[in-house]
Amino acid sequence: MFIAAGICLGATAQNNPVLMNINGKDITKQEFEYIYHKNNRQQVDNKGLDEYMPLFVNYKLKVDAAEQAGIDTTSAFIKELDGYRKELAKPYLTDRATEDKLLQEAYNNFAKNVEISHILISAGQLANDSMRVAALAKAQEVAARAKAGEDFAELAQIYSEDPGSKSRGGYLGYVKGGRLIYPFEKVAFAMNPGEVSDPVETRFGYHIIKVHNVRADRGERLCAHIFLQVPRDATPEIEAQRKAEADAIYNDLLAGANFADMAREKSEDQSNAMRGGELPWVASGDLVKEFEDVTFSMEVGAISAPVRSVYGYHIIKLNDKRDVRSFDEMRNELLQRLTRDERGTMAHDIFMKKLKAENNYKVDEVMVGTVVALCGGKIDSTAIATLSQQDIVLATYADRQITAKDIAASINTRRMPPVQDVARIINAEIERLAQAGLTEVEISLLSDKYPEYRNLINEYRDGMLLFEISNREVWEKASTDIAGLEKFFKKNKKNYKWDRPRFKGFVVSCADDDVAKQVKKIIKKTKDNEVALVVEETFNTDSTTRVSLERGLYIEGDNQLVDELVFAGAKVERNSELPVVFISGKTLKSPESYLDVRGQVTADYQEYLEKLWVEQLNKKAKVVINEDVLKTIK
Repeated sequence: MFIAAGICLGATAQNNPVLMNINGKDITKQEFEYIYHKNNRQQVDNKGLDEYMPLFVNYKLKVDAAEQAGIDTTSAFIKELDGYRKELAKPYLTDRATEDKLLQEAYNNFAKNVEISHILISAGQLANDSMRVAALAKAQEVAARAKAGEDFAELAQIYSEDPGSKSRGGYLGYVKGGRLIYPFEKVAFAMNPGEVSDPVETRFGYHIIKVHNVRADRGERLCAHIFLQVPRDATPEIEAQRKAEADAIYNDLLAGANFADMAREKSEDQSNAMRGGELPWVASGDLVKEFEDVTFSMEVGAISAPVRSVYGYHIIKLNDKRDVRSFDEMRNELLQRLTRDERGTMAHDIFMKKLKAENNYKVDEVMVGTVVALCGGKIDSTAIATLSQQDIVLATYADRQITAKDIAASINTRRMPPVQDVARIINAEIERLAQAGLTEVEISLLSDKYPEYRNLINEYRDGMLLFEISNREVWEKASTDIAGLEKFFKKNKKNYKWDRPRFKGFVVSCADDDVAKQVKKIIKKTKDNEVALVVEETFNTDSTTRVSLERGLYIEGDNQLVDELVFAGAKVERNSELPVVFISGKTLKSPESYLDVRGQVTADYQEYLEKLWVEQLNKKAKVVINEDVLKTIK
């Protein structure tokens, strides 16, 4: 390897100069620092720059060897890397400012509880425009009456179409952020106690919301319970009987009975009884009110007296509690929540709007109208065939076009609805193709826009190449090169020692002495690796077993029969059906073949091949390091 110091190399940019050149390929300061610092973060023992530099050069020489072997040009490699590229691009294909704002809003809501009631005026997803207008008018009327001072609970009992809360006057209790549909939550968590909202539209219809109180979130609790069910139509006698049973369990617990054991024996909540009644972490709104009120008033380790809920009696033990987690701890969880509701598309939609502007996206409405007319009122096989012959340009962006042919090809892969709005379908296809194309364009530019993305893709690419070339040159070779393994073992035999002797051979149990005599003859005249098959075919059938044979390398304690017959261990009781036992083999103080220590020899042989390979790569390598840039590495 030739290393030149202080040689002037080219620079990709003033703040990202070339640090080194390996076999004609530039390595920038930024790429090196990314890998260097990431490696040190992942290691317990951080390596200094002088110690790490040779390792980095060897790493890059292996990647170069993979490229010279053409691994990076195979279709399998290109496909796999493209998959990583698209997956790693996802965090960059959204409007981060919007996403951060939504995440912060979600966390702020998560950190508080709002006590609310609501009235739902239903307007299902299939409702036509006139039905939705009528539902909105009704909701506005009810909201006005509530704001004017009429009793909200009475209005809910009369008008609400939410069967879950109607009978309770629309009362939902204290609700934690993240538990409500987003348009509802956005309004409810911005209101003050006593306020009544205007109608809020969700996919369920129109909601009138009343906020009773707001409090800081009480954190989460980890508890277990013993549950006795009480039917909703229980007679006073059954109610009293169940209460007495719950009291008896509670008294046993006070007397020292183990809670988990009692839960497994007595609890009627089959979902957790076998786990000692343990429930997952819960927060406000996760439990029925009676259970929640008691749980959040307990100290860790305490056991409650029986608590009556609408379901029956609960005896609760509080195992742990925790406060609201920090924003950083919850970020990924909040991000997952966002993707599951209306917020999931908001940041993406804003991002796509920016992409359209950046790439001069335009739709030719006149040509869209022409294509709609060509479909003749319905998109069927005839319409698709017609469009597939048309080069009409419907939209343009960057240096790309969306044509009627593209629409035909796209529609042809999906089933069309029986009732069609042709113009809506065509415009939806244009939008879908535009978003896909604009995303491709943006992904192709990410490496230039975001150094961290470029470094990550390079890391994945180099890692894939390193794996494949190492497998070819070291791992696979070491595991399949029998002659090489044997030669390496013989040369380094002194390195492979045992602290205790081993028995190497066969352990055999036979039906009688005659069978044992025949098996011994087979072992004597047959290759070791064929003995088991010959014995099986000669003596055993599907219904009868006359010989049990095992071959191995045994240390004292591995096999009771070997312990008895080789290592002077205790006598082992014989199998009544196979009472005649013998061993055939020898006792070794040290390994006689690489097969006796194959795992260790293979690992050492891999290390040996790796060392030879790296030496060869370095002999042929040309490495130039810019010492001036190297001095700026931090």
